[in-house]
Amino acid sequence: MMEAIVPGSLEFHISIRVADLARSTEFYTHLFGVEPKDRKERFSTFLVPNLHLNFVILVNDRDNALDTYSLYHLGLGVPDRAAVIKSYHRALAAGAEIVKPPRSTWRGTPLHELWLRDPTGYLIEIYARMSAEELAGMPVDQEPTYLVPGTEPSGG
Repeated sequence: MMEAIVPGSLEFHISIRVADLARSTEFYTHLFGVEPKDRKERFSTFLVPNLHLNFVILVNDRDNALDTYSLYHLGLGVPDRAAVIKSYHRALAAGAEIVKPPRSTWRGTPLHELWLRDPTGYLIEIYARMSAEELAGMPVDQEPTYLVPGTEPSGG
């Protein structure tokens, strides 16, 4: 195993710029389930203990549009398939934009996943790794299977 550049790190910090601080603060409050530690005119800071995360959203102070393409997505791992489904229902109740409804995907890294979009346009993936038993149930065609009835795309 390679030695870490930063030994004994205790927390992961990320900061992103957002188009609408109030809407983004509300979105991330629902996403993380914690109120911001600090809420100022130009930024909100979330300390998310279970993730060891210090997450800051900052007002975009430039005239140009934000480049949400460069950051492909933020991912949050949850314990299991049921937690992905529960996240979907909570996201619906909070009015979050659902990009891909909860489904099991088999190509690449097999996962149960849900994709959201935050108010600025960043993608958020909520995912759970599959158990050995779930992996054994992989369909022959490896097409995604939807976890909530009625969320399949048209024709699927």
